[in-house]
Amino acid sequence: MTLFDSPAFDAHESVQAFHDEKTGLKTIIAVHSTARGPGAGGCRMWPYASAEAALDDVLRLSRAMSYKNAMADLELGGAKSVIIGNSRTDKTPALFEAFGRAVESVGGRYWAAEDVGTSPADMLHARKSTRFIAGLDGHPAASGDPSPVTAEGVFRGVELAVKRALGGGLDGVTVAIQGVGHVGGFLAHKLHAAGAKLVIADVNQAAVQEIVAATGARAVAPDAIFDETAEVFAPCALGGAITLETLSRLKAQVIAGGANNQLGSAEAGRAMFERGILYAPDYVINGGGITNVAAEIRALDHGQAFDGAWVAAKLDRLMQTLDEVFEQASAERRPTQDVADEIARARIAAAR
Repeated sequence: MTLFDSPAFDAHESVQAFHDEKTGLKTIIAVHSTARGPGAGGCRMWPYASAEAALDDVLRLSRAMSYKNAMADLELGGAKSVIIGNSRTDKTPALFEAFGRAVESVGGRYWAAEDVGTSPADMLHARKSTRFIAGLDGHPAASGDPSPVTAEGVFRGVELAVKRALGGGLDGVTVAIQGVGHVGGFLAHKLHAAGAKLVIADVNQAAVQEIVAATGARAVAPDAIFDETAEVFAPCALGGAITLETLSRLKAQVIAGGANNQLGSAEAGRAMFERGILYAPDYVINGGGITNVAAEIRALDHGQAFDGAWVAAKLDRLMQTLDEVFEQASAERRPTQDVADEIARARIAAAR
């Protein structure tokens, strides 16, 4: 199968693969659209089973970033990168410096930040080779780790969805969180403070125990999270959690979480709608982190300091957009993901 035959290819502007023999770097950078501005999206490091799996992931993620940045009303396009490797054993400063050189060679059409398997510390090494790295600390324009802002948007999105689907607040509502890493961990703390009951699962047992100790959450095995009785299911791990098989096991009335590409297939999305489950489209609800990064890019481009008030205003507007998606979907009796896709594509087309 060629790149253009891939079902994940969606008129991407460029897809580039880079290899650095000395460090072992194998990375793919996909730029989906620069209609609204330079492409921006995180760098994911994962031990993909094959190069084809890595390509599929970066194509889907970069398209989602185009939609995410459009829905957050940012002057950014969509792009993403993946590094093939084990983030626990294969990381070196030199590898990320080599990654920075790959980013630099894209010529400013891609801004990178941390993502699953990478951290702001890793990106600091990449920053030695290119200026097109954001989500860092230590300079006036720095935005820092975007995860807390992502979690804030997801938390507020869960509140909106629960109010629409259940008619009340979070107090006493059970939320099953799949993945309590960067975003999921912050989300768990916020939900606990709001009075929600938590059931959590993660392959990282240290992260699980930390959240259990802090919030009183009940921990279950990773696969068992789909069988829990909970009003809300919050996918905050890798994508593809919602499939026809997992959907048949879920008892939730709301699906709202921080993971990207949560729907494993279009069929699963339709089945979810037919079951009457309210879905918060992932690239809308989890847009807080890229908004935070966008503030850093904006500050760097204008020689200014990071503006937290700008981020807060954008996050407020993003939540209004999510509520508008819910309202339109309800009025037209259509799946929320279809409504969100339509809005995002229209915003991108209008910028061309």
